[in-house]
Amino acid sequence: MQSILGSIDPIAFNLGPIEVAWYGIIIVTGMFLAVWLSIQEADKLGIREDFIVDLSFWIIPFGLIGARIYYVLFELPTYLADPLRIFFIWEGGIAIYGGLILGFITMYWYSKKNDVPVWLLVDILAPHVMIAQAIGRWGNFINQEAHGGEVSRQFLEKLQLPNFIIEQMNINGSYYHPTFLYESVWNVVGFVVLMLLRAKKGLMLRGEVFLGYLAWYGLGRFFIEGMRTDSLYIGIFRVSQVFSLILLIASIGLIVYRRFYTYPKPAYYTQGIKPEKEFQEKKKKYENRKK
Repeated sequence: MQSILGSIDPIAFNLGPIEVAWYGIIIVTGMFLAVWLSIQEADKLGIREDFIVDLSFWIIPFGLIGARIYYVLFELPTYLADPLRIFFIWEGGIAIYGGLILGFITMYWYSKKNDVPVWLLVDILAPHVMIAQAIGRWGNFINQEAHGGEVSRQFLEKLQLPNFIIEQMNINGSYYHPTFLYESVWNVVGFVVLMLLRAKKGLMLRGEVFLGYLAWYGLGRFFIEGMRTDSLYIGIFRVSQVFSLILLIASIGLIVYRRFYTYPKPAYYTQGIKPEKEFQEKKKKYENRKK
């Protein structure tokens, strides 16, 4: 629905006095898709459906809390001046890296509690989280946020963008880089690549899909973050660029280390949950020999 100014109305509809925003609808759609895809994949690998459903009831709220805490910490002077605004999440101010960090900690705890292999579980979830992120960025599009620096209309037209995207990038009379779109497209491509690699038997070791996700997202986010006008900073450094670079280097390093310098070598992803006991026994014997 177009507003009087020509941009898309951020409110999808009203339920009495309650305004339902497109942003919320889009985010929830991405979450539901990620959970549904994870249920289908987990079932193929021997993990029961109710485990993924129960896990989502832990990860989603804690992920949102983590995303908010992360943002608040890097804008602390603002929120210390008015502490109640910390809870005003409808004003905006969530950061995906905070959600990923606390979401991962929650997932790690829950997987250990239920004796599900952590590396296998993160491989199941990672591509689906990526497609959820790709969908979620369109919420930023609706809200005309998370955009880049100013550009000309001609620049946007050269990108062969639909007119509705071009017009939504017209904010107060100026046009801006649609960085939401750059990241969304990057994530869709990453999702397809990871899904194709993950499906090949005997190719991806446990953990490599997840580490590939971190490397792919970190690489794209590093460059896209450099275009944005709303970055969080530590001194002169953009927080997300620093974190993206760390993720990129660490994930590639771990892939190399686990594939070539560890024994016993982890099971392949497509083997599912079954080889876990055998792997742990081999690992225990190897560690005992080293003592």
